[in-house]
Amino acid sequence: MSVFTDKWIDEHKDELVEKLQQCVRINSVRDDGSTREGAPFGEGAAKCLEDTLNTAKEMGFEVKNLDGYCGTVDYGTGEEQLGILAHLDVVPEGEGWTYPPYAAEIHDGRLYGRGTMDDKGPAFAALFGLAAVKASGVETKRRVRLILGCDEECGMGCLHHYNEVEKAPDMCFSPDASYPLVNSEKMIYNSAYRKEYASSVRVKAGTVSNAVPGKAEVFVPVSADEVKAAVAKLNNADFTYNVSAADNGANVVITGIAAHASTPEQGKNAFLAAVQLMNELNLPEEDADTVAVLWDILKFDCHGESIGIDSTDDSGRLTTNVGVIEWDETGIKRLTMDIRAPITANGELITEKLRDAFGRANMIETHHGWSDGYYVSPESELVSKLIGVYNARFNVDAKPMAIGGGTYARHLTNAVAFGTEREDEPACIHMADENIRIDHLIEDAKIMADAILALAAK
Repeated sequence: MSVFTDKWIDEHKDELVEKLQQCVRINSVRDDGSTREGAPFGEGAAKCLEDTLNTAKEMGFEVKNLDGYCGTVDYGTGEEQLGILAHLDVVPEGEGWTYPPYAAEIHDGRLYGRGTMDDKGPAFAALFGLAAVKASGVETKRRVRLILGCDEECGMGCLHHYNEVEKAPDMCFSPDASYPLVNSEKMIYNSAYRKEYASSVRVKAGTVSNAVPGKAEVFVPVSADEVKAAVAKLNNADFTYNVSAADNGANVVITGIAAHASTPEQGKNAFLAAVQLMNELNLPEEDADTVAVLWDILKFDCHGESIGIDSTDDSGRLTTNVGVIEWDETGIKRLTMDIRAPITANGELITEKLRDAFGRANMIETHHGWSDGYYVSPESELVSKLIGVYNARFNVDAKPMAIGGGTYARHLTNAVAFGTEREDEPACIHMADENIRIDHLIEDAKIMADAILALAAK
């Protein structure tokens, strides 16, 4: 720990909070409808990047905007480079917020808004940590580069572009996961399925594949009374069901709990509740058959047991999530699966099992793709020094861990995730009322400064 950097951050904590609020107030969800040269992911992401780079420039850093895909903030000298990777894009806000998702309001010591934890808060903690190191005047043995991406949530096109136009850092960490340190991430498998047929059912749930849908909007061609009777029979207290009469049927709005796809057990998937409910109704034959198969292979199963793909190793247990469903009169236009698989899992077997399972409902695969996981040895300089920073700050003996989340670290060599979620804090990323405790934000900036000093200072 550095007394100087801690003191500097304490003296600039109000500025840190204000600059983060300014950033959170910009809706930086990817918007393919407003793309242009210099804004490949839409106007919101481009503005967020430009504003953040301007903040860094005002702090005396050399900055660069890489065609709107990402930006860089540089400090120090040295032959090697330490990279810090954070992102400014966010997932859609969804519903159920107590406070407006883009107002950046402070209540009871917490700053609320989409991106406060994932990943704008950590990005600004890293920026102010780097500023504290700069203010200390310390000599560096490695150059330090903060890389700010704009498409982490929707395919990481930002980092792919970075790797095309810039040399990858020699070592990296990303404050986009959890403390104490993540040195292993599971493989990520994404796939989508469809079924064309004349359907009487309508279902809309989810906006992105890497989040548990907290709301499902359903139309079924049966009476509202029949739906209410089925809801009463199920007696599923994990969800709320708002049933109303409609022409030739009933509308149902099902509310669960949104969560990140890497931890689906922390959410309540509203689409799966819709499938469970529809399985109790007297639907037309092909709708009924389709629903029956979907319920049989999905249930409320977060681990793929019903499909036959459940597995585990030291990187953790396999998880599954149905993230987006678009179902109208032409059939199931899109159903996405997000699977976080142990690094020793058999990808070909998972692909085959999923095709067979959805094939039972005459659904065909329209897309699938893998992102490999990674493992960095605890004995490496990167891991040993970062875990040392955490342990010294909190006077503990924590060990590295594995997660199911997908961070920038998996796309670079010699890279790990370091912070900033805490085990004793309720999960809130990709959820309504996402927030960060302000005292934790300040502490994160101090930890980022410690990490930079440990890895880059002479």
